[in-house]
Amino acid sequence: MKHSFNALMQEFPMVAILRGIKPDEVIEHAQVLIDAGFRLLEVPLNSPDAFTSIRSLQETFGEQVLIGAGTVLTMAQLTELVATGAKLMVCPHTDVELIKAAKVAGLYAMPGFFTASEAFAALHAGADAVKLFPAEALPTINVVKALGAVIPAETWLCPVGGVSPSNVADYLNVGARGFGLGSALYKKGQSVEMTKANAEAFMAAWKAYQK
Repeated sequence: MKHSFNALMQEFPMVAILRGIKPDEVIEHAQVLIDAGFRLLEVPLNSPDAFTSIRSLQETFGEQVLIGAGTVLTMAQLTELVATGAKLMVCPHTDVELIKAAKVAGLYAMPGFFTASEAFAALHAGADAVKLFPAEALPTINVVKALGAVIPAETWLCPVGGVSPSNVADYLNVGARGFGLGSALYKKGQSVEMTKANAEAFMAAWKAYQK
């Protein structure tokens, strides 16, 4: 593959989730995200005409960043994703067969999990990262610490849900290695200027943590 998931996550370990975005606005928002430093962009399939947006992103930015689909639930959706040329499959759940099929098709797989059992099942199926979803449902950030103690240290353990620039460092300090960013980064209908400001705030939080 042209883009290494590991290399891009090491550069900036946050996946932009563009839930609800429309095809006629996706390029403009993606451009400001990429300019801010984002290297992985995901359009959830419950967005309007999602595959049109994904194809546009792949055609426009596929040489620069990793493009993918989120909320992938079926083999039929995976097949359609493969046809776009995009290389990232994100799903909200731990579907071992879907993960294996994505890997056979040459995609990176980032499935969701909520328990240690699900995380290990996903990793054994070949997942490149596991997203703790929904992270905001957990009573304390120390749950991430407990999971991180048993999940292999090299795993891209990525909380999704409730992540903000103000708590990025807290998650990283207890073992998270990356994030999926939803409404704190992009909300349906928001302006490109707001997307730019939010993106820059997350990048600033990342840079501050690295100092």
